[in-house]
Amino acid sequence: MSDPVRIALVGATGLIGRTLIEAVIGREDVRLVGIARRESRLPRGARMEMFVAEPAKWGEVIEAVRPDVLVCALGTTWKKAGQDEAAFRAVDHDLVLDTARAAQELGVERMIAVSSVGADAMAKNFYLRVKGEAERDLVKIGFKRLDIMQPGLLRGARKDDRRFGERLAIMASPIVDMLLHGSWRRYRSVSVTRIADAILALAMRKAGGRFKHDYDAIRRAANSLPQPIEQD
Repeated sequence: MSDPVRIALVGATGLIGRTLIEAVIGREDVRLVGIARRESRLPRGARMEMFVAEPAKWGEVIEAVRPDVLVCALGTTWKKAGQDEAAFRAVDHDLVLDTARAAQELGVERMIAVSSVGADAMAKNFYLRVKGEAERDLVKIGFKRLDIMQPGLLRGARKDDRRFGERLAIMASPIVDMLLHGSWRRYRSVSVTRIADAILALAMRKAGGRFKHDYDAIRRAANSLPQPIEQD
């Protein structure tokens, strides 16, 4: 049996981060280490380390962990950022880039970053423009392999309350998704558990390159994830 893939996860307390932690329970082919700014209760059965530190110290944690892959699920919301553009950019662009640069300089060759469908550095929409700028700047860092996830609406149970509009969109998503065909398929909603499976599958790929994964590519990656080997 080959050595397990060592993954450092930043953004471990968010929806995708928590789901990824749940996804590795019982897997012997992955060793996951979480890095966060605040404490969070781990799900039952999780066997992993969680480092709580200020972002300025995350590089030191990454240096100690020496991961094969950095997974970045960092992200805030317009509401949590106090509807302040600088505060939003500080997380979704600056912190993402600072963490990525620190990891690459410490010898981490592969990164998986969660972005958004429609991300575009030239977009008029502020949210999509910041996401697009982050994608553009991540490419410049020089990872041997960079995977950028571009999901649409996330379906999953959040700990914090969703906004009414988001709850309504999730309720309507089964019908809306059926209407999205052709180039619009990439805007279909996606289960957060499928994203977690896709991240794990991509973390096991060593071929170099830069890849973006929309709705269909996320599904293909998730479906390629090997089943965990049952222990005697």
